[in-house]
Parts: sequence; C-alpha cells; structure tokens
Amino acid sequence: MKTHHYSTQLQWTGNRGSGTKSYTSYTRDYDIQTEGKPVVLGSSDPAFRGDSSRYNPEEMLLASLSSCHMLWYLHLCSEAGIIVMAYKDNAVGEMEETPNGSGRFIKVILRPVVTVQEGGMLHKANELHQKANEMCFIANSCNFPVLHEPESKV
Repeated sequence: MKTHHYSTQLQWTGNRGSGTKSYTSYTRDYDIQTEGKPVVLGSSDPAFRGDSSRYNPEEMLLASLSSCHMLWYLHLCSEAGIIVMAYKDNAVGEMEETPNGSGRFIKVILRPVVTVQEGGMLHKANELHQKANEMCFIANSCNFPVLHEPESKV
C-alpha cells in the first residue's frame, strides 16, 4: 500500500479585538492555505453566524466529493474509450442538526451532467459513475451514502 500525506494551514481571522469573550464578539472567518496556492476564504454557514460570501466546511465537503468523483470518472472514461467533452455537477447534501447543536451529513447526491462525443458512448458513460464512486478517495472516507443521479448527453 502507498501512503500519501497532505497538509494545509488554517488561520482564524475573526478576532475583532476581544477574542471569544462572547458568542457574538467574534466572526467565524478563517483562511486556508497550502504552500504555493491561493488562499481559500472560509467561514461557517450563515445559519451559524457565518459570512455567506465565504466557503463553509459543508460546501467544501460537497466540493471535495464532487471533484474526487469527477476526477475518477474522467480517468475511467479515458481508459474505456469514452470521450467526455464536458462535465458539470450540481451536488447537494443533506445535513441534520441534533438537539445539542452538533450534526452530521446523512446523504450527498451528485448530479453530474456529462457530454460525450458520440451517442454510442452514453450507456457506458452512465455505468462508469458507479465504478468512480467505488474508487473515490473522499467517498470511501464518508460514513453516509454518496448517491448519483447522472445525466449523459451527446
């Protein structure tokens, strides 16, 4: 087995001068950075006092699942001779909040719309989403279902 290592730096930027003196005295803003890459501006969901103009962890989880699936899918298509001309996903997730304020995702649905070069590729193009799900590093790390509602067109 191969082991891969990743690192990011996260810095909270929401101290307004009095730190976390009260629940409303600070913002939930933070920056994520990896050396040599642009900064990602993050915050919590607006439902939890976050800044709606920044990415929240829940959106980043969806983006990670969606992009990992896409990358595996494109790889599998290239191996199978399926020529993908365009790919767009409209992922949605459902998270439940528990009475104590914690929560968890209970499902994610990926809704990729894939354009292939020829009509004869449509059936196999749809089938490969299942294999991509089986191979996806991020989906394999989740304890909730990652479902697919793919659409393929020419």
